[in-house]
Amino acid sequence: MKHTLQDQCIALAGVYQAVRLVQLTAQGERRDAAATRASIRSIFNTDPESVIAVYGDARALVVGLSTLVSQLANEDKQRDMVLTGYAITLMHLERKLSSQPDLLARLADDIEKIKGEINSSDEDSPNTRVALANVYTNTISTLQPRIMVKGEESVLRNSDSKSMIRALLLAGMRATVLWKQCGGSRTRLIFQRRKILGICRMLLQEAGDSV
Repeated sequence: MKHTLQDQCIALAGVYQAVRLVQLTAQGERRDAAATRASIRSIFNTDPESVIAVYGDARALVVGLSTLVSQLANEDKQRDMVLTGYAITLMHLERKLSSQPDLLARLADDIEKIKGEINSSDEDSPNTRVALANVYTNTISTLQPRIMVKGEESVLRNSDSKSMIRALLLAGMRATVLWKQCGGSRTRLIFQRRKILGICRMLLQEAGDSV
């Protein structure tokens, strides 16, 4: 299946939605519930009919699209470098993961096992987040470089917050893998920044938002 630049934008918005939700969680700030649910559930949507179907529709990606627009539209000094760092590290880790087929297979098997043990309504439940966090710890977290999440110490020590952060990082990896499958690359992101920015704004308009 041939993927479009819009498909790449959707997947990249998925990456930035996940890392933005990680950032908000780590800082003890309020997360968008629908965005959180869409990102977590995307982990289990491994055989979608289309790229946007991984998340449902553009409305489920408003946080990611808005964050991506902000990152692409601002000059370097105005960008959130913490978010940029998270996204770049996920891209590095995706390359490491793709070079280790045994670990990749283990990751897929672990996700499928969780999926087989829960109902669709439980995909973003606290118990499921704990299970996904354990998958992240046993797979992605074994690779280098590890993602060092910045935030409030009291939040980062909280077990529920840690599970949420790790589950969202796993969602970020799922989106990063999707982005690569769609033909995404850092070079294309640099040279087609304006086109990507335009597509993201169009998707936000379709979702009822505008930036």
